[in-house]
Order: sequence, then structure tokens, then C-alpha cells
Amino acid sequence: MNSGPSFADLEARHRARRTDLDRIADLIGWGPIEYRLSKLVKRDGRPPYPPLLMFRALLLGAWYDLSERRLEEALHDRASFRRFCGLGAMDEAPDHSTLCTFRQRLIERGLHDKLLGLINAQLEARGFLVKAGTMIDATVVGAAVRPSGDAQAPSDPDAAFLKQQGKPGLTFGFKAHVAADQHSLLVREARMTPANVAETLIADDLIRACADAPAVYADKAYDTHARRALMAQLGLADFIMRRPNKHHPLTAEATARNIAIGRLRGRVETIFAVFKQNYRLRRVRYVGLAKAQFQLTLTAIAFNLRRAMRLSDTRSLSLG
Repeated sequence: MNSGPSFADLEARHRARRTDLDRIADLIGWGPIEYRLSKLVKRDGRPPYPPLLMFRALLLGAWYDLSERRLEEALHDRASFRRFCGLGAMDEAPDHSTLCTFRQRLIERGLHDKLLGLINAQLEARGFLVKAGTMIDATVVGAAVRPSGDAQAPSDPDAAFLKQQGKPGLTFGFKAHVAADQHSLLVREARMTPANVAETLIADDLIRACADAPAVYADKAYDTHARRALMAQLGLADFIMRRPNKHHPLTAEATARNIAIGRLRGRVETIFAVFKQNYRLRRVRYVGLAKAQFQLTLTAIAFNLRRAMRLSDTRSLSLG
């Protein structure tokens, strides 16, 4: 008689094995998130699924680059997805229409921005978000659709054209502006604008929002006299690279300063690389600025949770 493990034993072992999703689920307390999401229930009546289940499902869509239709299919088939969302073995998964409606309600309430703040508050309490300094930068993100000569062709009225230095032609889309924790790389603020909005127009809002960190790091595109004055007023250390002009070329000291700051603030490019390569944010998935903002914010939340999990691994190794 074969004394090896039965199929049921193998299935039980598979279910018992912890995945990254299980670890993320245990990373924070979801109570404050659930409480905030419950406001959707109070305004819109009893939903077909718990709001926290739906929000976790949208996070899965961000992590694995899934449309609502593909997410619906995955929630039927993948045990780890169902466990992360809290779906029992016999529970029916939400369909793509229900997921889309929930996403739209989050957008209409502006709730996704509050959720980023709530999650970051917990990451700070766990010691992941240290607020030693703030890095600000921006990157261009393509629109979901590009206008053509056909007047009937779909386009995005909220997107704009931008000529990117060193690249041929024009880019049509949006610009993602990010403020990140200099130590941990966790995203603190994320704002989406049309692509032709200059970085410097958003920078002051990002700086004010993160004024509880003592220093600001940024490249020379953010260097203005008014911004230096604002930072002095807020008591923030100025680590913005200096920009030369024809009347005031950079001194050797200023050049050396720029190089030193560049090594530090350049880490923010890692965030954009992950956003575009891992989360497919080279272009937005939806039409319209509000939906593009939602995608950026959800990407920031997904990035922060996975990043905090990795930081937790590093902390465990250092204590081992």
C-alpha cells in the first residue's frame, strides 16, 4: 500500500503555506481601513460584498496588472487571492461589473487618498516610515488612448501633449508627481496632472504635505528662489540641486553639491521604475484625470505594502 501523502494532505499543506499575500494581510491592522470603507455602506446601502473584501481585490488587480474582467476570473481560480480577500471556499467572487462599480464609488468619494494616509500612518507606527527627509520628483505616464485624425476616435480630454527632452515626437498623457520618504522609499503623496503641468507647480503642495520631515531632496527642475524661501519658512533643510543660468554659472562648490544630492535623491527613480515595470504604469488604464489619479494612488498603496513587507524581511534578518 502506498503510504505517501494523500491528495487531501497535499492540498492542506498548500493551503497552510504562507504566501506574500498572507504576509501583507498580517502586516497592518485593517480595522481603520474597514471603518473608513464602511462609509460607502452607510451612503449607498448594504453592498453585495464587504467593502474591505472589494478593496483588497482592487489591490490584487494593481499587484498583478489585472483588469476587472481578469481579476474576476482570478478570484474564482486562485486560492491565495480568495484567502487574501476573505472569500470562503463556497463564496461567490464579485464579478467585473461589481468591482468596477466599487472602484467608481471610491473615486467619487475621494476615499482612495484617505486610505493611503491611513495605511501610511500604520507603516509609520511600525517604524517603516521614518520621515528623515522627503524626495520629490515626477514622471510622464501615457494616456489610455491617443487622439488621431479621426474625429470619432476615442481620446482623453484630461490628458495633454508634452515634448520630452531627448525623445522624438510628443507624449500624450499625464504626469505622476510623487513625494517619498527618503529613508524607506515609501510613497507619502502621489498627484496626477495632465502631462504639460510643470513639476514646479505641484512641488509646493507636496512639500507642505510632508513638512513633518526635516529635509527636501529634489533635482534642479525644482530650484526657485520662492521655493527656497518657502522651505526656510517651514524650517526645512534645502537639498534641492542648483540650476545654473547664463548670468550665474555653477561654482565648483555648487557642482559638487549637486553631485552629492543627486546620489541621494536619485533613489526616487527606483519608485518610478517599479511603477512602470512591475505595475505597468507606463500608461494609465482608464480615461479621465480622476480615474488616472485613482490608479496612481492605488499603485502607491500597493507599492508601499509590498515595500514594507520587504523592509520587514530586512529587519528580521538584522535581528536574527
